Amino acid sequence: MTKQKTILVCPLDWGLGHATRCIPLIHQFISENSRVIIGTSGSQKALLQKEFPSLTFIELKGYEVEYPKSGSMALKMLLQLPKINKAIKAEHVWLAKIIDEHNIDLVVSDNRYGLWSKNVKSVLVTHQLFVKAPFGEWIIEQLLKRHFDNFDEIWIPDVEGENNLSGDLSHKKPLPNNYRFIGLLSRFPNASVTSSVSQNCGTYREVDHFEFDFIAILSGPEPQRSIFENIILKQVESSNLKGILVRGIPEDNSECKIQNAELKVFNHLETEEFLNYIQKSKVVISRSGYSTIMDLAALGKKAILVPTPGQTEQEYLAKYHFEKGQFYTQKQSEFDLKKGLKKFI
Repeated sequence: MTKQKTILVCPLDWGLGHATRCIPLIHQFISENSRVIIGTSGSQKALLQKEFPSLTFIELKGYEVEYPKSGSMALKMLLQLPKINKAIKAEHVWLAKIIDEHNIDLVVSDNRYGLWSKNVKSVLVTHQLFVKAPFGEWIIEQLLKRHFDNFDEIWIPDVEGENNLSGDLSHKKPLPNNYRFIGLLSRFPNASVTSSVSQNCGTYREVDHFEFDFIAILSGPEPQRSIFENIILKQVESSNLKGILVRGIPEDNSECKIQNAELKVFNHLETEEFLNYIQKSKVVISRSGYSTIMDLAALGKKAILVPTPGQTEQEYLAKYHFEKGQFYTQKQSEFDLKKGLKKFI
């Protein structure tokens, strides 16, 4: 009888996207009769526990990266490098202990660079093989490659060819043989994820009637999550628009105190209910995080992408898809809800 494989899955705590894109991987592992253990904490743990209440969870401290309220994102990240490097070293030590205690056969790390082992197969899930930065791109890429080289395989959640979603982040240069394009990873079941999926962007399957003008989906580290939330709330107050606001805080189980007659507000929505509200909404308003873009592409949904200020990866992805005619984009400082929605009339 074949021994059941035990797989450890660990997403990065940088917004919710790394956790949501692990959902289809976890479903796949379970369908293959593997035992799945999830290492995470905070919002990511809260989200995944709601999706997989029967699985084993092990507390794994996050990198706890903070975004600036204003000023230079690059400087803020630079100042946090010692903390990030310390977290990478700590999780590597943590992993050795967990492998022994739980007889792990495979480690799947979503962008956590310390979760590799010489004793078991280790896989890194990442779409950001190359970077977009205000300076020092080559140096940053060399440092990243040093981390990548510790893993047996690199799984890239994208497709090859012109219809890819990550652009230069994954496709700038030829890649080694142990780098695999595994297709898009969407949290939504039965979403059509194929090599031509990006052709569906902004061409959502028509329905007879949209109940809501928009659904705004918030995510990412503070304080920028709250800043964008307040911008949206203020603009909804002075409009006649009917919408949904998903705050992106799954760890908060208290009743949401935000009151607005034309706006339904949720701290978090589980996958099935979330998909239902997206289908009932004409346009999605969201950050331009890569996991969000994969979900939008899989659903063929129209969207206004608002990059987190100073987050160069999100700024690049928003521009990349806008220039391909797939999504509309606005800067957060220039965000205009009514103007954005007029683009879809």
